[in-house]
Amino acid sequence: MTTAFGKPVAGDDALAMRRVTTIGECMVELAPEQQAGLFQQGFAGDTFNTLWYLKSLRPDWTARYFTRVGDDAISAQMLEMMVNAGIDVDHIARDPLRSVGLYLISLNQGERSFTYWRNQSAARQLGADRAALERAVEGMDLIYLSGITLGILDDAGRATLLNVLRQARAAGATIAFDSNLRVRLWPSEDAMCAATMQAAAVSDIVLPSYDDEADFFGDADPQGTIDRYLRAGAGSVIVKNGAGSVHYNHFGASGVVIPKVQSEIVDTTSAGDSFNAGFFAELGRSGDVEASIRLACEVAHQVIARRGALVPLDLGKLSLGASV
Repeated sequence: MTTAFGKPVAGDDALAMRRVTTIGECMVELAPEQQAGLFQQGFAGDTFNTLWYLKSLRPDWTARYFTRVGDDAISAQMLEMMVNAGIDVDHIARDPLRSVGLYLISLNQGERSFTYWRNQSAARQLGADRAALERAVEGMDLIYLSGITLGILDDAGRATLLNVLRQARAAGATIAFDSNLRVRLWPSEDAMCAATMQAAAVSDIVLPSYDDEADFFGDADPQGTIDRYLRAGAGSVIVKNGAGSVHYNHFGASGVVIPKVQSEIVDTTSAGDSFNAGFFAELGRSGDVEASIRLACEVAHQVIARRGALVPLDLGKLSLGASV
């Protein structure tokens, strides 16, 4: 037996091309330039960022994004950017009545904060068409979503999404979830926490950040976070902790990985998103959880040394295993 994203599979399946769908919202990004008052326009969003970095790391893999966009010029530019990055956009619907959201990054000594304009984003309707969701995830090895994906949906859309994920998991897909707790998207903290645990219950891999988990769930330490998500039904929990140690329990194997010290921090935007990409890139190749965490840390370190959510990676400086 060998593994595909940590789940036991037959040997032949481990040599197949990896097929990944991520689900969520991509937005217009305005990132500050070095000169005060100037901003660079780009496109980003947590689940899209992970897919973009994953495609950079594993260009031979199938990378599909599922969302909704508008039928306007800026939406067309977004789709063109995705296609140019090698991402499959065939399942992205166009909404004639809505457009894409926008956010602006503010930086203070490398730490970022965001201002959003997303209430009328087309992505808020991505759970409205169950058949489209089912087509987007059919035959996928890995399906990835986040707490932000959950937070932009209404109750009906969220229930549809979780039902489709439950169905895909039963069919053999690995479901991965980053809790990415953003209380401003929710009517209350209780609603956010309840939905987070519902998503964890249909997920194989959960990738939380300890500081958020401590704030909203009261976890005393990373092990408390691991235990809570394991009880919910996840098989693997990888707890990010800023620059600190990464604690994990991966299908029964547990441990701690201490990342190298990162001396240059310019912009922490997409730190967790790129970590997740590095983790999936190695896990889908080798199934080695500690090697996957180490690569994830290396990728995140490169990303936070540059401005913006999506930055080119220096692949030659990463301990990146051979493609399969």
